[in-house]
Amino acid sequence: MTTALITGATAGIGREFAEQLAARGHDLVIVARDESRLAEVRDEITARYQVAVEVLAADLSDRTATERVAQRVSDRERPIDLLVNNAGYGLPGSFLETDIDDEEALLDVLVRAVLVLSHAAAQAMVSRGRGQIINVASVAAYLASGTYSAAKSWVVVFSESLSGQLDGTGVGVSVLAPGFVRTEFHERAAIDVGDREGTLWLDPTMTVQTALDDAGAGKVVSVPGLQYRAIVTLLRHLPRRVIRHPGVVGRQRPR
Repeated sequence: MTTALITGATAGIGREFAEQLAARGHDLVIVARDESRLAEVRDEITARYQVAVEVLAADLSDRTATERVAQRVSDRERPIDLLVNNAGYGLPGSFLETDIDDEEALLDVLVRAVLVLSHAAAQAMVSRGRGQIINVASVAAYLASGTYSAAKSWVVVFSESLSGQLDGTGVGVSVLAPGFVRTEFHERAAIDVGDREGTLWLDPTMTVQTALDDAGAGKVVSVPGLQYRAIVTLLRHLPRRVIRHPGVVGRQRPR
C-alpha cells in the first residue's frame, strides 16, 4: 500500500486530491491548520474508501510546524510515496495595501514550505529509487500579478528544475498550473470573481484527475483545460511589457 501526503487537504483542490488518491487505494497523511476539520475529513474518507488516514495539524507559515511535516515526509520507517504540495491562499488588495507580515506569511506557505518539503521528500525518495512530487502552482505563474503570481512562478520553475535534477532516479516531479477552479479559494481570500459558471471555470475533479494522469505519464507541467493550455501558450509568447500591463494582469488570481 502506498502513502500520499497532501498539504492543504481539507478544502478545494487539496480535498479533491485526498478523495481521488484514496479512491485509487492510497493511504493518506493529510495536513492543514484546522485539526477538527482534518478529523472530519479523515472520518469521511476512511468510511468511504477504507484506507488509513493520518492527520497532521500544521500551519505552514510557521517554521517549526513546517519542520514537523518535513520530518514526517523523511520518515524511513513510514515512507511517503507521493507528496502533494497544495497548501496555499491569496491576499486581497495590492502589494502596497497589505501588511508586510501577511506577505511574509504568504511567501512561507507558497514558497518556503514547498522548498522544505520537496527537499525532504526528494532525499527520502531517491534513497528508495521511487516516488512522486506534485507541486500546485497556477496559471497566474505566467502573469505579473503581485506576490501570489511571483510565488507561483517560482513553484513552476523550481519544479521544472527539480524534475531535471532527479531524472533517472526513479523520482518524478510535476507541477499543476490550473486556472480558475470552482473551490472556496477566492471566497477565503475575499476576492470577488463574479459569475463562476463561465467557460474559464474548471471543475476540481477534472483538474486533479488531469494532474494525476499527467504525473503518471511523466509530464512535468500539467495545465488542465484546452482553454488554459491555449492561454498559457499565448502568455509565453507575448512580450513582457504586455504581460505587465494592468489591463492584462487585473486583480483576479486564478487557482
